[in-house]
Amino acid sequence: TLIIVFTYFYTAISVNPNQIADDLKRSGGFVPGVKPGRDTSEYIDEVLTRITLPGAVALALIAIFPAFALLLGVTRPFSAFYGGTSLIIMVGVVLDTLNQIESYLLMQRYDGMMKSGKVRGRSQNIALAS
Repeated sequence: TLIIVFTYFYTAISVNPNQIADDLKRSGGFVPGVKPGRDTSEYIDEVLTRITLPGAVALALIAIFPAFALLLGVTRPFSAFYGGTSLIIMVGVVLDTLNQIESYLLMQRYDGMMKSGKVRGRSQNIALAS
């Protein structure tokens, strides 16, 4: 329960929907179907409130994952190493590594893009695989 409460608290103090709406307005961006200004700010706040709950619940489940692992008979050092914060850090590192690899591959294909105007990226590979 505390994780969920603090997730909402942290989101409230770190994300300012008014600032985001102003930045969108200044840069010429907009949310389709929503008027710029106060309506955009309210829309961002509403979306943020809706997506915070599933994120907070997921964080709470990850935090109590080692306790469930202990109940299932996993040893304490193993459950402590692969639970909670370690799991969140590992996922973050894997995602960052994948982004770096993708950037590197895109940079290597940059010369080909200049010649043909097309880059074989993730979306084309997915289409070929299916």
